[in-house]
Amino acid sequence: MRVFNFSAGPATLPESVLRQAADEMLDWRGSGMSVMEMSHRGKEYMEIHATALADLRELLAVPDNYRILFLQGGGLGENAIVPMNLLGGPAAGREANFVVTGSWSTKSQKEAERYGSVHIAASGKADGFHGIPAPAAWNVSPNPAYVHVCTNETINGIEFSPAHIDQAFDRLPAEVPLVADISSHMLSRAMNVAQYGVLFGGAQKNVGIAGLTVVIVRDDLLDRAMPICPSAFEWKTVDANDSMFNTPPTYAIYIAGLVFQWLKAQGGLAAIEARNIEKARLLYDTIDASSLYRNPIQLDARSRMNVPFTLADEALNTAFLDGAKARGLIQLKGHKSVGGMRASIYNAMPIEGVRALVDFMREFEQRA
Repeated sequence: MRVFNFSAGPATLPESVLRQAADEMLDWRGSGMSVMEMSHRGKEYMEIHATALADLRELLAVPDNYRILFLQGGGLGENAIVPMNLLGGPAAGREANFVVTGSWSTKSQKEAERYGSVHIAASGKADGFHGIPAPAAWNVSPNPAYVHVCTNETINGIEFSPAHIDQAFDRLPAEVPLVADISSHMLSRAMNVAQYGVLFGGAQKNVGIAGLTVVIVRDDLLDRAMPICPSAFEWKTVDANDSMFNTPPTYAIYIAGLVFQWLKAQGGLAAIEARNIEKARLLYDTIDASSLYRNPIQLDARSRMNVPFTLADEALNTAFLDGAKARGLIQLKGHKSVGGMRASIYNAMPIEGVRALVDFMREFEQRA
């Protein structure tokens, strides 16, 4: 029996995707090969690769002047790859600006310090990372190369709403690109890609399996790499070689391509966003109506994907987790840096999983 897996990543996948991958494991569509055995330059894999790129461009309505790159290294690796690609060329000597809203943007900021000058334009640390600093109050440096945000903080459970991004876009000078780590809510809702210079994210949270990093970059930003940037991670080189300068993570791209097709079959991002709103509302309403469970995040910054919560009596944590596991509800323990619980309810988590969780939460509270 499959469990309801609330892991923050690697995370649950659509069951139909897993079944299709299993059916095609030994023989992809009569080729006599598994995808993981194919040459990345053979016609069979090239078809998989091109279809995945086209489907992702369609799902996110990516404009023609943006390039989609398939890389390796995950979101954490991209924390180094982004500054190495944006702090050279005509941007040399400028500062990388950061809006720090939680654990991942903090990691991004610290990594960028290894490659150039960094300026913290705003930080939510003073209030415990419970909200998003108002874009009108961001103190961007006089000579910025870019402004980096993490639009969904997986650990802290904070998400930039479209309104936050609209305000940030209006606030920033036109020549200053907004860079966004979208790892844990990529493809969970529609996004106006034209508001960003760069979007990036690891696939293993909401897109597929570990090993693939998706980068979407505006084409005028391809000539800013620092001389120290490795060739395999230089966006201009990767783009010129159709993400095949080195051997790409072929099987991870194949799985992501199946997820893209699954999303299209669900009705696209508008349909999946409606489901995500319903799931998040059900879980947050349960928490807010409770005297046992608490979520500290400001209402306008609550993540639809990652819902952290604590128990009023932490002595009950182990009993809660053990009881949840017995009901087939797993990976609910919060990140070690914040404690408590965390339910990640990505696209592939069905509404039945969230209903099972809230039913257990209500029963546990009655017994506590």
